[in-house]
Amino acid sequence: MKPQVHQVLATLSYGDAIGNEVLAIRRVLREAGYQSDIFVGTADSKLEDLTRDYSELAGASRPDNILIHHFSLGSRPSRIAFALPDRMILVYHNVTPPEYFVDIHPLLVRECYRGRRELSAYAKRCDLGLGDSEFNRQELEAMGFPETGVLPVVPGFGHLDVPPDGRVLAAYDDELTNIVFVGRLVPNKRIDNVIRNFAAYQRFFNPRSRLLLVGSQSGFERYYALLQALIAKLGARHVHFLGHVTNSELTACYDVADAFLCASEHEGFCVPLVEAFAKGVPVLAYAAAAVPATLDGAGVLYETKDPYEVASLVDAVTSDQSLRERIVAAQDAALARLMARDFRGTLIGFVDRVQAMPRRPAHLVADDFWQQVDATERHEELLVYRPALGHALPKEPTKVV
Repeated sequence: MKPQVHQVLATLSYGDAIGNEVLAIRRVLREAGYQSDIFVGTADSKLEDLTRDYSELAGASRPDNILIHHFSLGSRPSRIAFALPDRMILVYHNVTPPEYFVDIHPLLVRECYRGRRELSAYAKRCDLGLGDSEFNRQELEAMGFPETGVLPVVPGFGHLDVPPDGRVLAAYDDELTNIVFVGRLVPNKRIDNVIRNFAAYQRFFNPRSRLLLVGSQSGFERYYALLQALIAKLGARHVHFLGHVTNSELTACYDVADAFLCASEHEGFCVPLVEAFAKGVPVLAYAAAAVPATLDGAGVLYETKDPYEVASLVDAVTSDQSLRERIVAAQDAALARLMARDFRGTLIGFVDRVQAMPRRPAHLVADDFWQQVDATERHEELLVYRPALGHALPKEPTKVV
């Protein structure tokens, strides 16, 4: 009999890269004849019917089963998965270095530090560690994971195959040159440098230009305020924060874009780069982390942080039609190589590889682990239903869950 191959993760979000990959993995596994469910702590309301609560994970556990554990930050679902006897494939989506959030988001500083520290414990727990990019695989190898590989991100673009939003087109499809960045407004993506580069482009090359920043700022209101102060200091005009957008609005943003400008310093893959490829938008991106591998020889990579130098590249791409066409042609070729990757065969190959491996030594778990799980759940219930009493208790009733 085939083992069951389940997935576990903290949160299943709608429309993001991790969520799309999780759903693709389940589809491939079920088509291959495996019983496969998704166990989560929380899920977007649109996806709840496709998931099971992580509290059911222990009941579904079997020593011959395989858990595909999507790791991005430490969580209770992660720690329960760690304690179970199932074999484990860890898929690493990267944990942002905590220093990016100092003075911006103190909670994330702590969570990212704990996440990176917790990840190291899985080196001896997992049968196989997979990065969703070569950059992430190398991080796993550096942390001591003895068996590693790459489960490539093969994004779908169906969400962009919708009519563009008419209001976005009416607002921004005009004589101004539109520079676009898509991604959450978080410090590691260096939106501040995107703004500096754009301000130099607008001042020295093209005053009739506009910057569209597409992405949620939820939870990063302090960073958003700092960005607004930077815009005022630089005197940049026509800088628009569009926030979280619908698929139709996103499609329209790519349709009006003359160039995609990325200054991110830490990416595990960066799906918006290949979305821009798919929409025929020339990409300029800072050469850091996984970005060079994601571009795969296409787009324009730059290594400078001098705003004037970056602005001159933007000007060349947006003003030279022949250069633009060559860049887009190279991006089309890179996108074709990406989409030709055999995601299904690679995934099933990794599952077969784990089944053929000898069993690893049993991992040690505290004798009172499950009592600590119960205590943590009771504490969470108090915070919800008896908040005054819950907040009077110790902040961290357990060190395990």
